[in-house]
Amino acid sequence: MTGWHLPDPVTVATPAFIALVLIEMVAVRLGARGDYDWRDTFTSLTMGFGSTMAAVVFGSTIVTTYAAAARWHLFAIPVTWWAGALCFVLDDLAYYAFHRSAHRVRWFWASHVIHHSSQHYNLTTALRQTWTGFWSLSFAFRLPLLLLGFDVRLVLFVAGINLIYQFWVHTEAVRRLPFGLEWVLNTPSHHRVHHGSNPRYLDRNYAGVFIVWDRLFGTFEPEDEPVRYGLVHNLASFNPVVAATHEWIAIARDLRAAKTWRGRWMAVAGPPGWAETGEALTADAVRAAWAARTAAAE
Repeated sequence: MTGWHLPDPVTVATPAFIALVLIEMVAVRLGARGDYDWRDTFTSLTMGFGSTMAAVVFGSTIVTTYAAAARWHLFAIPVTWWAGALCFVLDDLAYYAFHRSAHRVRWFWASHVIHHSSQHYNLTTALRQTWTGFWSLSFAFRLPLLLLGFDVRLVLFVAGINLIYQFWVHTEAVRRLPFGLEWVLNTPSHHRVHHGSNPRYLDRNYAGVFIVWDRLFGTFEPEDEPVRYGLVHNLASFNPVVAATHEWIAIARDLRAAKTWRGRWMAVAGPPGWAETGEALTADAVRAAWAARTAAAE
């Protein structure tokens, strides 16, 4: 099986991405659910191009790191269909761990926040990807798969399939899936919740492909109120450079202003919104305040 050639799924799927974006644009123009703003779309497409360039620059380093880690494998897992299926499921679990960390640890959030910076929700939002994922070490979450013994080519292949799947859930045109699939898969409805800045929607539905992880680990929230897309405090700019760097700049500013070593640590490793003054605007604090207001109003 060592001679297997596994293509880059994202490269193969790119023409379909472009076609689907164009189809959605036309459908929205004709009255389908959805919203496009040319400035926002330009930012998303520019972010996607920059992310592709970052992958070109740092991709070989990541692959080299993966290959080095693979030499320490526990098992010699062959490249077969069953290994591919198992790797796909475990990779999705690794993605859940990454995605949850990317919302709960500010260092990872500094890269991931880019994806949430749009106040619109359409297929171009899926292309709004980070330029700094290498520096935030997001690729490290897949190292356990290599240490288990999965082939580097297989890990990269299933990661690409996972990314392709997540493209189509960034739409308002699809409301619900039939046949009970909403219980198993991440869907447009579930992912709209994830992109919401509504207090009840913050830090929910981290799934890549299988929503079962959120159901198992207590982070699932159904879509049952209109979604307000974007951040708790939205950017007042469509500048891609601002979108790519604003949280890193904020971390640097908070590090300089911190008065204690705990403050410095939390400025990097604490939850987004944490403040040394105690005036927290973390997702947990926002949700708690919302829950208290809701209970008082009942």
